[in-house]
Amino acid sequence: MLWPLIRALRPTQWVKNVFVLAPIVFAERLTDMFVLHRALLAFAAFCLAASTIYLFNDLRDRNEDRKHPLKKHRPIASGALPLPVAIVTCILFGAGAFVVSADLGAEFATLLAVYIGINVVYSGFLKRVVILDVMAVSSGYVLRVMAGAAAISVDVSNWLLLCTTFLALFLIFSKRRHELVLLADDAASHRAVLGHYSKAFLDQMINVVTASTVVAYALYAVDPSTVERFGTDRLVYTIPLVLYGVFRYLYLIYQRPDEPRNPTEAILTDWPSLINVMLWGLLVLWIVYGA
Repeated sequence: MLWPLIRALRPTQWVKNVFVLAPIVFAERLTDMFVLHRALLAFAAFCLAASTIYLFNDLRDRNEDRKHPLKKHRPIASGALPLPVAIVTCILFGAGAFVVSADLGAEFATLLAVYIGINVVYSGFLKRVVILDVMAVSSGYVLRVMAGAAAISVDVSNWLLLCTTFLALFLIFSKRRHELVLLADDAASHRAVLGHYSKAFLDQMINVVTASTVVAYALYAVDPSTVERFGTDRLVYTIPLVLYGVFRYLYLIYQRPDEPRNPTEAILTDWPSLINVMLWGLLVLWIVYGA
């Protein structure tokens, strides 16, 4: 039973919570051990909250998941994880998220509660509303950044919020397109909102948010306030890595249409993408802390 439970918690998806750590990096507080401890607590709280949401969604959608070519293998849908165990774990992880965040302040706890609340509303209603379904999911990334800033008591940059918003929309619209291609004529029966999307429409949305993501990051990198803050204009050197990362993601979407995993999952095993992210992270750390 342990392995199905671990799979249901989806620890591989915790990588999304690195957005919680973005404020401490760009606020130049990464070497402050007290602040780092608070940031890691915030990361842990969101990992617990994310697993709570995954369990809640899988419990609620287990009958629909059994009709899906991939989701039918999920532990709850397949019956590998008993419902009582899943329910108890969901409650414990939800409570644990707020216990961990107890020392991080009321603002952080409020943002964590909003994150969970939006996901619950999404599961019950918003996932059936075209465009708002994508915006609801993408808001989770923005809330992670805001919560990460609240945990360490720093102001969050408007540039960071803009870049996060556009990147999140890019990821979610891309995921919708993948689902539409993978499920083909059965798409609407598996996810009702897909009946309101088409590949042409999603391609347009992806084009808009792709350009917005790249332009927002480029403007942030060369903005005079950014140069003044970090004391260097070298952040512009990270733009080629951002471009490659976006282009590689688009390659996975359009040139590997038969990939059963969605692009966000596929990228976790795509070595060019992983190496590119590592190089970008190391270059940012060198520019912000060592240049």
